[in-house]
Amino acid sequence: MNEERYIVFDQYLQNEMNAEEKSNFEKQLSENKEFASEFESFKTAHSQLENKFGVAAEREAFKENLTKIANKHFNKESSKVIAFKPWNYAVAASIVVLVGLFFFNYMQKPVYEDFNQHEQAYFTERRAENMTLKQAETAFNEKRYKEAVPLFEKILKQTKTPEIQYFYGISLLETNKTKKAAVVFQELRSGTSVYKDKASWNLALTRLKQKNYIGCKEILLTIPEDYEDYVEVQVLLKELE
Repeated sequence: MNEERYIVFDQYLQNEMNAEEKSNFEKQLSENKEFASEFESFKTAHSQLENKFGVAAEREAFKENLTKIANKHFNKESSKVIAFKPWNYAVAASIVVLVGLFFFNYMQKPVYEDFNQHEQAYFTERRAENMTLKQAETAFNEKRYKEAVPLFEKILKQTKTPEIQYFYGISLLETNKTKKAAVVFQELRSGTSVYKDKASWNLALTRLKQKNYIGCKEILLTIPEDYEDYVEVQVLLKELE
């Protein structure tokens, strides 16, 4: 989940944007298909949540319990065009957790498919002659993971970087090669690269996909609170209780 987008989505739905902000938002909706798709999903979930938590006092009480999360993980200055009101960070944290709890309410246990929202690959090495790298990037971003796996393996034989390993691990996970994926993520999380915490999160998702709920929880508990998507960690931990 992208917490800053939830903030903007909620502002728009609550009619809290000025004319310029609203115009910028609607322009982005028309030009960015991914952004528009996320907004539609959020709007649907938001509507369902309003029905489920229709009593304002109940929702406010729930949001109060999440204030600590908001203060710890969203109290940062934003460089976005749309200005964020300070209290919106608390709202964003509430919405993220509420969305998670709503969709999981009807399941005995969480499932991998509810958390496998992977970031896009944009490799730092952009040499025109490296066609394999470009092919791997395209295949991954288009979710053609079976095609991406052998391409990443070819690249790793020549150049082994944490970045390539990370996206290779996700491709393995998405093609149900969970044991091989776990090996990749274990190696990354034992290192010091920027992919260390992301690897821990995806290793937890590997355990979740294997329905190893105890193992999943154990790994989640090792992820530091400054991890960029820590709210997702909180949601999954809550559902595993």
